[in-house]
Parts: sequence; C-alpha cells; structure tokens
Amino acid sequence: MSKISLTVKDLHKVYRRGHKEVRAVNGIDLEIKSGSSVAIVGPSGAGKSTLLHMMGALDKPTSGKVLLEGKDMYRLPDRERAIMRNERIGFVFQFYHLLSEFTALENVMMPALINSEAQGTRSEIRKRAVEALKSVGLEPRMDHLPSRLSGGESQRVAIARAIINEPQVLLCDEPTGNLDSNTSESIYEILFGLKEKSGMTVVMVSHDEKLVSRVDSTIRLKDGKLA
Repeated sequence: MSKISLTVKDLHKVYRRGHKEVRAVNGIDLEIKSGSSVAIVGPSGAGKSTLLHMMGALDKPTSGKVLLEGKDMYRLPDRERAIMRNERIGFVFQFYHLLSEFTALENVMMPALINSEAQGTRSEIRKRAVEALKSVGLEPRMDHLPSRLSGGESQRVAIARAIINEPQVLLCDEPTGNLDSNTSESIYEILFGLKEKSGMTVVMVSHDEKLVSRVDSTIRLKDGKLA
C-alpha cells in the first residue's frame, strides 16, 4: 500500500474584500501518494495557486488541515513550521524569484544556508549546490548572475535551489508559465527526471492540459472546489 505524503482535510481559504466574501478554496479533501506526480488544473481563479501555497505552508488556511506525512503543519509553532517547510518542501514558482545580486550558485545555496546547522558546513553546502546545478544541466553557468541567464536557465536555477535540501515534496506553481513550448518541455523533463531519480512527490499547478497525460493523477478545481 502506497504511503501518503500530503493530506488535505476540509480546507478553506476565505478572503474578505469590504463586505464581500471570496471563497478561494472551499472545502477540499484530498490525499497525495508519496513519490507520485500530480497536476492541479482548472481555469484562472479556480483556487489552484491558493491550494498549492497552503499545501506548502506558505499561506495559512481559514480552516481545515494540511498534513505532511501525518503531521499537521498548521498546529506547529511558527518556527517549527518554517523549519519543516525549508527542509522538507521545495518550491518552484513561475517568476523564478532569484536574487539579482547573487550568482546562480549562491542562489541555489540559500535554502541550505538558512538552516546551516542542520545542513552542514558552507563548503559542504556549496558542493551540494554544484551537484544540484549539475543535475539540471547548468553547472557551466553557476558563476553567472541572473541577468545573464535566459528564462529557461533561470528556471533551472530555481529548480536546483528547490532540491538542495532534498525535500520530500516539490511544489511547482506554473513552472513553465513564462517559457516557450520547447523550453517548457525541457523543464518538464527535468522535473519528471528528478522525481524518478529521487522518489520525491511532485505537485504542479498548470494551465497546460498536455501535462495531464504525463502525471500519475490530476486534481481539477473549479470555483475553489474539486470539479
């Protein structure tokens, strides 16, 4: 029987805009198996990114639970939740979020340096960052600043940064949203390759319906609910 990596129980996210109430996520229940690939799809405004951010402990739900390997992240003290997020969840975003004044290698090292006591010495972290960049085919560009990288190269740096702490779960929010079709395909190949090699769980928000045929399971959202 497959182990469950992520569990969502009766999850809600409500925003208030003046007197109006917006239910971005409205009572979602789901389980994601460890080591699986999952696509979250649906129209704009369906609540895809909101759900993903709550699954990754980036945004607190109004109510409900998110369990990472059985542990309710939103019942943890803020510091413990932050450590859990940093060490066990990797994030890849549409807009890369690279720090412009640091090289590709330095950007990749950042998540490990945040909790360096647990992640090893700086030289050990640097070695792991080089390996992460090598795994996405970008070792030759590791000393370049983000301004000297293409969109596809920047996203590969972001993926390397996301995996440096060897997370159990990799959450990707429109990882190819800014890229052309050929570059998008190369990013998908990297993500699926990493999943097969490491056994990590990969969850991707996407508008790309072609992705549905490539993943183990699909979550469809509409108006904040499972469609």
